[in-house]
Amino acid sequence: MMEIKTTQHLTKMTPVDLSTISLRPFKISDVDDFFLWAGDDQVTRNLRWKTCGSKEEALAFIRDVCIPHPWRRSICLDDCSIGFISVFPWSGEERHKADIGYAIGSTYWGQGIATKGLKIAVPQVFKDFPNLLRLQAFVDVENTASQRVLEKVGFIREGVLRKYTCIKGVVKDSVLYSFLSTEEILACD
Repeated sequence: MMEIKTTQHLTKMTPVDLSTISLRPFKISDVDDFFLWAGDDQVTRNLRWKTCGSKEEALAFIRDVCIPHPWRRSICLDDCSIGFISVFPWSGEERHKADIGYAIGSTYWGQGIATKGLKIAVPQVFKDFPNLLRLQAFVDVENTASQRVLEKVGFIREGVLRKYTCIKGVVKDSVLYSFLSTEEILACD
């Protein structure tokens, strides 16, 4: 059965078929789509990297950061980049865990797209990193939408880390979520 949700795009409602959501490595040709969301302060406010101020900055970021990264995927709607998911595996004795982060363009918020992207990503990450036992996410306590995305996928809230994360010069409390390799992705959104 096809899942259909709608999103506000400019002034017109457009149906979003969640079955058309996919993940793939970034390509240089993503620059225009990438700039639409990576150039939006609303999207990047909770990210460690700055908002892209030009297409040239977006191109450099794709070329120098996204493409060489071992597990950074573009969240795509009909093969157009509308966001990303990144995994940062730990090393040495801590190689059993990895951090995961994500964002999507503000035009697509509230449509189930981030949830769908994570539901695709999590099993693939555990396949790609066979020694991985734990994925963890750190979310600003005020970002309740992102917390809900993780919960809908099946991540477990472990607690609040006070004054833990510094984003753009501001130290904030973070909520820690985890998902273990032995756990199942939740079926319903």
